[in-house]
Amino acid sequence: MEIGVPKETKDQEYRVGLSPNSVRSLSDRGHTVFVERGAGEGSGFADADYLQAGAQIVLDAKDAWDRALVVKVKEPLPGEYPYLREGQMLFTYLHLAANRALTQALLDSGTTAIAYETVELPDKRLPLLAPMSIIAGRLAIQFGARFLERQQGGRGVLLSGVPGVKPGQVVILGGGVVGTEAARIAVGMGAQVQILDVNVDRLAYLETLFGSRVELLYSSASQIEAVVPAADLLIGAVLVLAQKAPILVSRQVVQQMRPGSVIVDVAVDQGGCIETVRPTSHSHPTYVEAGVVHFGVPNMPGAVPWTSTQALNNVTLPYVLQLAKDGFGALDRNAALAHGLNVHQHQLKHPAVQDVFPDLAPKLVS
Repeated sequence: MEIGVPKETKDQEYRVGLSPNSVRSLSDRGHTVFVERGAGEGSGFADADYLQAGAQIVLDAKDAWDRALVVKVKEPLPGEYPYLREGQMLFTYLHLAANRALTQALLDSGTTAIAYETVELPDKRLPLLAPMSIIAGRLAIQFGARFLERQQGGRGVLLSGVPGVKPGQVVILGGGVVGTEAARIAVGMGAQVQILDVNVDRLAYLETLFGSRVELLYSSASQIEAVVPAADLLIGAVLVLAQKAPILVSRQVVQQMRPGSVIVDVAVDQGGCIETVRPTSHSHPTYVEAGVVHFGVPNMPGAVPWTSTQALNNVTLPYVLQLAKDGFGALDRNAALAHGLNVHQHQLKHPAVQDVFPDLAPKLVS
């Protein structure tokens, strides 16, 4: 099969869909990989590395897109919509619930779109989302600590504190992978940490990880209203599979936070769970609203592409190999991969995305 790897076009997105090691695995099985010139440079992979692995280097995006299977990292941007076509398979993060325009473009094009974030194992784990969630969770504290610095607009809090001065207060909404990893880093830095979640079993599991080092609270509107105003750093770490994140923190609650506090909403790629958060970019990562510094970069792992690309390829490669070998038949042979199917033959396929866009689903899904 011919496989295309375009260069990512999202602002400061330095990850790449396939690493040279992944290309080597595909080439050794008789597949031909077409990598856009410079696609891997941001992750530390030169064109020469891809050539040595057996890839062909193409000079523009169109040549990379014009293949039976296209492997990316982030969703196509409007400038890439013209490359979408009938009979093509696209394998990447999509997050359609927060992007009606992309959903419509995929439906119109006839592209078969398989989303990393909805590939789901029988035990409900999301194997292609997990490594980026780990990285995003850890980065959330790293970025949050940075923007708490006075020179960055924050209130000048050192999360670890010092002897005689209390540490910073970190509140994490959601105890899944993102929230757990954020807590791990925050605890390691010496911050005071609270995690809120509605899953009591998950809270019990987190107690086995953190013991008394983290305060574990059942999440309710009143509890959120009680703890958020005292947070120096608020982390949004809520995930609802393939749907928009629920708004857990209202504008009124944000207005009660102290000036210079920081919000990092990792759920922003699914619409965000904090009312005042909107998407930003690595070039312009923050803005101030109600006196609070907001960080809403939807592709946070793109900040550490050398690590992120390899971590992502470790989990995506088996699925890429199956798609390359079996084409559309892979969706019949691999139930987890079938869960990743969002759009196929001009039809919206994933039930959760159908729920988000009911006006599209009845006309297009049998």
